[in-house]
Amino acid sequence: MSKNQPNRLPHSPAQLARGRVRHLWLLVSFLIFFALPVGGAALYLFTMAKDQFSSSVGFTVRTAEASSAAADLLGGLSSFSGSSSSDTDILYEFIQSQQLVSAIHEDLDLHKIYTRHHDEDPYFSLKPGGTIEDLTAYWGQMVKIFYDSGTGLIEIRVNAFDPDEAFQVATAIFDKSSEMINELSAIAREDATRYAREELDTALEKLKNARQAILEYRAETQIVDPQADLQGQMGILNNLQQQLAAALIELDLLRETTRRNDPRILQAENRIKVIEDRIVDERAKFGAGSDSAGEDYVSIIGEFERLNVDLEFAQSAYITSLATYDGSIADAQRQSRYLAAYLKPSIAERALYPERSTILLLVAVFAFLFWTIASLVYYSIRDRA
Repeated sequence: MSKNQPNRLPHSPAQLARGRVRHLWLLVSFLIFFALPVGGAALYLFTMAKDQFSSSVGFTVRTAEASSAAADLLGGLSSFSGSSSSDTDILYEFIQSQQLVSAIHEDLDLHKIYTRHHDEDPYFSLKPGGTIEDLTAYWGQMVKIFYDSGTGLIEIRVNAFDPDEAFQVATAIFDKSSEMINELSAIAREDATRYAREELDTALEKLKNARQAILEYRAETQIVDPQADLQGQMGILNNLQQQLAAALIELDLLRETTRRNDPRILQAENRIKVIEDRIVDERAKFGAGSDSAGEDYVSIIGEFERLNVDLEFAQSAYITSLATYDGSIADAQRQSRYLAAYLKPSIAERALYPERSTILLLVAVFAFLFWTIASLVYYSIRDRA
């Protein structure tokens, strides 16, 4: 070894001290960012978190369909069955809505159900004195919805700190959902029958007006049945014509058997003149230019026929509208929606939530990842400094 070359130790004390400090800070950070969160989570989960019982309910929206024979006659109603999918989408949104939460809260007092253990379990419990928005947000944590859009099946899992309360909330969700579907079905029936009912009301009003017009015209003309009255007038005219023929024959006989100045001839001629004038007057009643107001049979019968045509048309339109309305009612009833439960709510016998082991494992995994990444970043920056 050269005299000018300095002596070097294989491991200097500064490097050893620096390594010990680095390991010490690594241990401290592990305790702070991993051991402490995991230990705190374990302590809370296994000593403070209250057991949660669950009650599940599953249902789907069904549409009543007509039989195959009826469907063939009415053009097929099977196409309406696809509407249940959109109804299920609406129901899926309704179960998460503030409207449903408010309705169930009024019946069951959800604040009382979910704030009971807040002092002992503040994380999994609802904070007392919250607003309806807070309750709706907490509702999303305790009520889980599993929806299959392909099959239209909805399954709901309701958690509560008491099995009976979980059962009550699940039952209330099913009842409120059924009421909403019934309301949608009623609205659909109303929409399906509204146009037919409006047409029926219009046809009925026209029928009433047509009948009223005939009644008023009968009161004006004082003729109940113009055909019968016309036949009576024709009988009078025929009778006058027969009397005229008999009087003419009698006059001819008198002229052949008596003298010219016989008073019976003058009397017979006067009688014939009176009968002829009466026939002219009676025939004038059938003409369009009668001077007697209200006794122009051509106008009267023409007006009656017009009114009768209006009445017959109104009756036909009313019968058609009534048949259409009855058909739309029948179709709407066949298209009625209802909520079919394939999984009814039940009372739990043991608590399944919170899933303590799963939650603790997730906390440990994320805490370890955070500690690892933070440590690598810190020492990478320190080594570059």
